[in-house]
Amino acid sequence: MKIRNFVKNAFIVLGLVLLAIQFIHSDKNISGFKAQSIDKKFPVNKELAAVLKTACNDCHSNTTEYPWYSKVQPIAWYLSNHVIDGKKHLNFDEFLNYPLHRQYHKLEEIDEMIVEDEMPLTSYTLIHTNAKMTEAQKEMLIQWSKNMRDSMENWYPADSLISPKKRKV
Repeated sequence: MKIRNFVKNAFIVLGLVLLAIQFIHSDKNISGFKAQSIDKKFPVNKELAAVLKTACNDCHSNTTEYPWYSKVQPIAWYLSNHVIDGKKHLNFDEFLNYPLHRQYHKLEEIDEMIVEDEMPLTSYTLIHTNAKMTEAQKEMLIQWSKNMRDSMENWYPADSLISPKKRKV
């Protein structure tokens, strides 16, 4: 009987905690600020823009499209942390703010993440099945990234595309 009362009370407390945390909201990634967006300097065709929108931009831009369940805590906190982490690593809408060497390196990392199937995250594509890229879409993104790096190599001195920490003195 004591165990049953304990379990009952534990569920009541858990329910009250879950109810209470619904009133604690995290900031939304909805600024839409694009003044330093990658497409201001590097051409992105409509097909590639569609791939970036469905597979990348929710976590790597200043505009996340939030699903209905993003209003439920603790799911909202989980999603918010993913977006913050994603933007910390790469933000397409802030790309031109990066130093040249970082822009170049981020374009290299795009290839690496796609080739190694690290992006988009499996936890994202489980729910957002349209974010799964086809092999053709992956190849298009990789080729675009390589073309942008080639352009940078033509536009800028080679040492400006290397991190100051890695430059030989």
